[in-house]
Amino acid sequence: MNTRPIYTTAEIRKIESLVLSVPHSPPLMEKAGLAAAKVAHTRLLTDDKQRILILAGPGNNGGDALVAARHLREWGRQVTLVLTGEAERLPQDARQALEQWQSAGGTVIPELPDGGQWDAAIDGLFGIGLNETRLLAESYRQLIRQINQLNLPVLALDIPSGLLSDSGRVPDVAVKAAITTTFIALKPGLLTHDGCDYCGEIVVCDLELDVAALIPPQNWLLDRAGIVQRLPSPRRANSHKGTYGRLGILGGATGMIGAALLTGRAALKLGAGRVYLGLLAQDDVPVVDPVQPELMLRSPSDFFNPDFLEGLVIGPGFGSEIAACICLERALQTCLPLVLDADALNLIAQHTELSSALQARKAPAILTPHPAEAARLLNTSVTEIQRNRLEAARNLARKFNCAVVLKGAGSICAFPNGHCHFNTSGNPGLSSAGTGDVLSGFLGALLVQGLLPENALLLAVYLHGAAADVLLKQQNGPLGMVASEIIPAARNLLNCWIEEENPGW
Repeated sequence: MNTRPIYTTAEIRKIESLVLSVPHSPPLMEKAGLAAAKVAHTRLLTDDKQRILILAGPGNNGGDALVAARHLREWGRQVTLVLTGEAERLPQDARQALEQWQSAGGTVIPELPDGGQWDAAIDGLFGIGLNETRLLAESYRQLIRQINQLNLPVLALDIPSGLLSDSGRVPDVAVKAAITTTFIALKPGLLTHDGCDYCGEIVVCDLELDVAALIPPQNWLLDRAGIVQRLPSPRRANSHKGTYGRLGILGGATGMIGAALLTGRAALKLGAGRVYLGLLAQDDVPVVDPVQPELMLRSPSDFFNPDFLEGLVIGPGFGSEIAACICLERALQTCLPLVLDADALNLIAQHTELSSALQARKAPAILTPHPAEAARLLNTSVTEIQRNRLEAARNLARKFNCAVVLKGAGSICAFPNGHCHFNTSGNPGLSSAGTGDVLSGFLGALLVQGLLPENALLLAVYLHGAAADVLLKQQNGPLGMVASEIIPAARNLLNCWIEEENPGW
């Protein structure tokens, strides 16, 4: 499948070590610096904008910046180079890059000059070496604040300085990049959490390495190319509503009926043949959904007949009353594919017997937690979940032997075998009530139409975000986007994708 691999810091270090252990191995720093210079030369600078500020730090990231500076100067650009590290303490390759820069007539200054005027900047202060135990010193935090205040388009080398490569967390301050040129392969921190706000456009320069042959990846990018082969087949003329599955949705306790209705509407519009709602509300339960009368309202007790349904979504507006616990317990005992969302996850976190029942299931289940729900399921804090979203998603998948999407900026889909996919679609417009309920409806619809759980999860998550991206353009921004708008946008997109992949079917 045409998807791009993602590697952790430890894996990148291992790749570098494998490359350097080969006699006459390629000069990675030279290749990285040249690649960065080309991006700056063509994307940030023009005939009228020649002046570039380059910041080189005390490690190999600074060496990449020194190489880039040398090439840009050779190409006629006006380079101001700030070297924050001591020359004699630079790593060997970086020291050699400094000597080559100076031999070519370049000079260095130790700090950002007052009153300087530039058209763009390159951030080569720190790369992937920062982590939870090695954070920025105050002098570097102050320098990064100064860089951000210049309001220049910044090209970050490998990863914006201050952003943690494995988690995407910014403990204090980070460079706000317009473009990030990342070397060898993508890193998790570029794609999730704070990384979504700091990296700008990401350009991968693989330095002519076949990284997947060196270390088989465990993590991949989820993008349009990654979901093409996961699409449902085009519908045949000789089919009927029974061909496309019977989905049940349990939820909608008193005061929260809307959540279950959103889920049901989403499931219908994404192609489920029949959708049944089992509402837990005791008062004011509608006999029909006036917006979507095709939804069939039934008593929750009907949902556990083994021949009635082919899949079940539990949790939207579910509540935490005893009736909800009983329904969830019965659902976990069935052989139906399940989508567990919202209050269903909270109940599993609260009750060990429900957690054990989920872990013991043989039939597939998909969990859809946001960070707070993930923290409850793993008995930790939201801070710890966000400190390493990749590890949290992987731990959830292994603990419950389920497919999981850890929602948030750069949602992560994880599977029990340890494989993870980072979603690239979506925008802040999804930060509104009900969008998670819509995602659950998409998941349920795809499951009952026969998609494998992995394919259903990856397609639903990417489609959900892509529909929001369509709305973002139509509405000129994310403000005021609501969950119900996502549904028709997703239906249209999915039909378009299926048609594009099967022209003339």
